[in-house]
Amino acid sequence: MKFIAIGELMLRLSPPNYEKLVTTHDFRVNYGGAEANVAVSLANLGVDSTFFTVLPNSDLGKSSINYLKSNDVHTKHIIRSEGRMGLYYLEEGVSVRPSQVIYDRADSAFAEYDYKDVDFEEILKDYDWLHISGITPALSYNCRKMMDMAVKAAKKMGLTVSFDPNWRSTLWSFETARDVLSKYLPYVDVLIGIEPIHVYREDGTDVKDGLTMDPSFKDMDRVFKAIDEQYHMKAIARTVRYVHSGSNNSLKAFYYTNGETYESKTINFEIVDRVGGGDAFSSGLIYALMDNMTPEDTVNFAVASSVMKHAIRGDTNITCVDHIKRLMKNSSFDVQR
Repeated sequence: MKFIAIGELMLRLSPPNYEKLVTTHDFRVNYGGAEANVAVSLANLGVDSTFFTVLPNSDLGKSSINYLKSNDVHTKHIIRSEGRMGLYYLEEGVSVRPSQVIYDRADSAFAEYDYKDVDFEEILKDYDWLHISGITPALSYNCRKMMDMAVKAAKKMGLTVSFDPNWRSTLWSFETARDVLSKYLPYVDVLIGIEPIHVYREDGTDVKDGLTMDPSFKDMDRVFKAIDEQYHMKAIARTVRYVHSGSNNSLKAFYYTNGETYESKTINFEIVDRVGGGDAFSSGLIYALMDNMTPEDTVNFAVASSVMKHAIRGDTNITCVDHIKRLMKNSSFDVQR
């Protein structure tokens, strides 16, 4: 299958060796962004992957395209325009200190571009799967209109559409995000995450009200079925993270398809780099669905993909299918010779 993702690619600057932003004199440079992370991760898993974005017509834009190409991601649909590169600063957490992200992406080339003349039917005609996230419409009115055009074209052309709502509190309010993102759901086939979206009961309350951060299987089954009844999804998934410290977490996931809910095993792990773990879950889930894995293997492969990312520096899960399957099956962590 041929995959394409739409979103913003940013420059990531992070102090080395868990230093704080207020004390560092050096920055480690990476590229990242939710949708790009999924495209890069899938390309490393062997999927034919393409990324659509707008990048500044500068050496930074050229460098970021080179990054994508070096990971076998096709860049033929990328638009070069005037403007700036979106940035974000990451202070990596350790022990009792959590990670911190500071965005500097306002008025970026991607956010400011006028997409009215972009023919998404022409762009998407060669693809089977489109991936989007809720970060893009948070960036600007232009990006919201672009998302409308893209998902409607994808639905018309029969692509599978996966969507990670990916709410970012520093970009917009929960209430605004919920109202905007819920409008895309009729065009979505695979939902990755359940907030912030509307799932109303007859009395006007949200079926997710009162759902804890550590929900029971019964509660997740109830919520998944309510989402499916309202929006008619092919698949729904979400992770549950247990934060023991800034350096040690555990992760599991719930997955719903064909009227049944499945729960993965829980994996405990030490963290090298926390950012991109959710995107690695998305890429693992998408790969497993493309590969027609069983529901049990699908949810466990997706969780193992996310866990593997936490042991890799940078935003993306630069690994292979065999390594994820080895982790999924609790194989040896000894040196592979």
